[in-house]
Amino acid sequence: MKSIMRSIQEEYKSYITEHMEENAASALTVEDFLYHSPAYYHGHVHVHPLQIPKVFSQDTIRTFQNIVQTAYRIFTKVIREYLDHPEYRKNFPFSEELGELILVPNLYDSLLPMTRFDIFFNEEDHTFKFCEINTDGTSGMNEDRVLNQALNYNPAHTYVKESHSFQSFELFDTWVETCLSLYDTYEKKVEKPHIAIVDFLENGTVTEFEEFKKRFQKYGYSCEVCEITKMKYRDHVLYSPSGQPVDLIYRRAVTTDIMARYDEVQDFTEAVRHQDVCVMGSFCTQIIHNKWLFKALREQPTLSLLTREEQMFVKEHIPYTNLLDEHFCDVNQVTADKDRWIIKPLDSYASKGVFAGMDYSKEKWNAIVMKNLNKGSIYQEYCPPYRTENICFTDQEAAFKPYSNMSGLFVYNGTFQGVYSRLSDGGIISSQYNEKEVATLVL
Repeated sequence: MKSIMRSIQEEYKSYITEHMEENAASALTVEDFLYHSPAYYHGHVHVHPLQIPKVFSQDTIRTFQNIVQTAYRIFTKVIREYLDHPEYRKNFPFSEELGELILVPNLYDSLLPMTRFDIFFNEEDHTFKFCEINTDGTSGMNEDRVLNQALNYNPAHTYVKESHSFQSFELFDTWVETCLSLYDTYEKKVEKPHIAIVDFLENGTVTEFEEFKKRFQKYGYSCEVCEITKMKYRDHVLYSPSGQPVDLIYRRAVTTDIMARYDEVQDFTEAVRHQDVCVMGSFCTQIIHNKWLFKALREQPTLSLLTREEQMFVKEHIPYTNLLDEHFCDVNQVTADKDRWIIKPLDSYASKGVFAGMDYSKEKWNAIVMKNLNKGSIYQEYCPPYRTENICFTDQEAAFKPYSNMSGLFVYNGTFQGVYSRLSDGGIISSQYNEKEVATLVL
């Protein structure tokens, strides 16, 4: 029997096929809207929409909630074991400096306040595989919000919603409420904390930060967006670049960037070390963010922490992962069966340095493998993504074609909160090369 999601997708396609010119014109209107929206920052538009939004049924949302519940339980067990047992820490490849920051107690009631689980989800049979876990720097809330606003200019959506009722996810106020409720459990809390949203601003999604800032202010709190390298730590107080004492940080600075520019952020890290500021997204989240997690999850020291149900979850849904290093792997195995593997940096973001064997000739793949060997990359079982038809009217020759799907499940302190939907027409979904995004709706 055809699923309701597939049926609705066909309604969109049918209308678009019969009204190609109207939809092509609307895509240009959307393009102009995005150019003048918060999706435009750092000199260009950061979303590239397709014409058919992603619609999920209530049944699928219940599946997402169950995935989140089990995965979150597993991941917090891993973090807790790392914090409590020095022997277990040996299973992870963190530097001494980062290891020290990870072990600083955060003094509030959560080890993993915010995360996004990126999964390859089959909408027909609800099978899935994890792609990666995002913790520090989790983004995409603003893109989903803006893409939902852009649906007002989409004639196919106007037609389909005449016979269906949709709702979108709220991803801003829900995080502010989660953040403030966790701060309420903080051992050193003050009555009205001054809040700083912190990142290397040349990398950050600054318009998203500004939206969060507005929401914190709406709830009655002073808040500012801060350049992490310009914060100052004096007499057990961390000051923002404007000179304001900071009580609560919503950390958007990715740990990789912090460690790469360690000398530039000494004031920030010293305040963290001395527990003189509450950091929502403390460094212990890096245990989950780092792609070494997938290797550690499938090995006995971690499996022994888990229930039988959780062990089955790992074996079924976490792809085989190993270090692309001569001490860990048989290089010939990686080169011989190129379509089976994908190569990723051990700790990066935005799909930088990701290569899927299926996208390359045998010769080119061999060269990629050798170039990344012994350089801090992993090789991972490639999971063929679920594909759906869609159309991009900003392509030179707009036509329906299959797109790979990735669902990013937003998780606020263990609660499923929404989905960021990304697609591509290649073997990987990369924000650098071929990523497209669509608004996410719930039926």
